[in-house]
Amino acid sequence: MARIHLFEFEDLSLFPEFLRNYMTDFLQFLSNKTKMYKPVIPILEELISKDKEHQIIDLASGGGGSLIWLNGELLKKFPDLKIILTDLFPNQEAFKYTKKQAPNFEFPDTPVDARKVPENLKGLRTQFLSLHHFKPEDAVMILQNAVDSKNSIAVFEGQERSIPSILAMLFSPITVLLTTPFIRPFSLGRIIFTYLIPLVPVFVLWDGVVSSLRTYSVKEMKDLVSRVKGQENYNWDIKRIKSGPGVILYLTGTKK
Repeated sequence: MARIHLFEFEDLSLFPEFLRNYMTDFLQFLSNKTKMYKPVIPILEELISKDKEHQIIDLASGGGGSLIWLNGELLKKFPDLKIILTDLFPNQEAFKYTKKQAPNFEFPDTPVDARKVPENLKGLRTQFLSLHHFKPEDAVMILQNAVDSKNSIAVFEGQERSIPSILAMLFSPITVLLTTPFIRPFSLGRIIFTYLIPLVPVFVLWDGVVSSLRTYSVKEMKDLVSRVKGQENYNWDIKRIKSGPGVILYLTGTKK
């Protein structure tokens, strides 16, 4: 099916910050508990080994994604690893909670635009479940910025544009209802807006379905790379791999 770039509530600047945070907290909890990104650990290890600083700059982090669990696995091979969480709408409370779980996490106090990353943030750039938020011209800008700054980049999506993926998203409200009591840090507001005023399940459902409709295919990611100036100076790897019952689409770029 053709890619459809409908709006997601998370992306709206006027969307209430507390609701956005409840949604990103849910995504972080789910991706960590399901170990969604376990198949990409060898890919990340290879990319980190090429980076002298052993530092990850995570873009569009939301609530930290699945990096808490991944961090524990990566530290086994890279004990000096440092991860910097960034976002245009940073979930500061979630970032602080993440740092409490693992001191090697850091985060700036100011918003960071994935299309124009500050020059002082050096290292392997990663994106988890976020490339689909960007229109093609903006996605190209993200890749172009990485190439211009001579940083490696790795993008991972945990869904695809397919009927099975969309059907799976239709069950997300049930997952929200079942997992909310276990999400930390605990928030009374999250309980209220999940059970008494069920806005969070509704918004998660909409954004989940739209995420699938927005997700770039392998062919489309290759097209994005073809529009990057200087892309011939990088080695690119773009594939679709299985992850349990689901799939992961990924794109990596490293300097030759």
